[in-house]
Amino acid sequence: MTDTPPSVRELSPEARAALEAVVEAVARDPRAPSSVRDPADAWQVHVADSLAGLEFAELHEASAIADLGAGAGFPGIPLAVALPSARIDLIEATSRKCGFMRRSMDAAGIGNARVICGRSEEWAASAPPEGGRESYDAVVARAVGRLSTLAELASPLLVPDGVLVAWKGRRDPDEEAEASAAASRLAMDSVEVRWVGPFAGSRNRHLHLLRKRGATPAGLPRRPGMAKKRPFGS
Repeated sequence: MTDTPPSVRELSPEARAALEAVVEAVARDPRAPSSVRDPADAWQVHVADSLAGLEFAELHEASAIADLGAGAGFPGIPLAVALPSARIDLIEATSRKCGFMRRSMDAAGIGNARVICGRSEEWAASAPPEGGRESYDAVVARAVGRLSTLAELASPLLVPDGVLVAWKGRRDPDEEAEASAAASRLAMDSVEVRWVGPFAGSRNRHLHLLRKRGATPAGLPRRPGMAKKRPFGS
């Protein structure tokens, strides 16, 4: 078993109980979109890995956070538990996964997170309350796409000077170069890459911090799917 981040060790009894309910949902719900079912493994692979993002002050201090491609709810749900004063939106296009996250949050009694069941490009196209354009201090994404794709999806969601924290595995120079080449078109600059292997289910876990410089560039978001099919910088 690997070590755990300080954010896990500092959890209140109430927060730990809520996260145990989330882990129980992953282990017991046959519709859970996760291959990790053992509770001890799920705590490390999902919860500790998610909370490793709080090593970045920008995420720890964010008041509004969006989780891109939230899947089973990681990292968004653990972040909602650890940051009770923050608002967390879990953006996911697959209805089955949306349903699981809602059941999981109901079981854990989590009230500061909600599921946005739809494409992030559509959500980012409109201002609140109909959408989420330029309304988040931070966007998080856990292994759901290439950096340039994630930066493109995050940019229209973020306020100026907001950050993207992307959970990735082993560092890929080509992928990082692609994101750098796309930076000017997305107003998203790479700031830091941090290895958090001791805290995660994978010893190769790296967190990438990108910051939005200025307003959202014209033309973003593109229509759904284009960021993945034709990423800028490639």
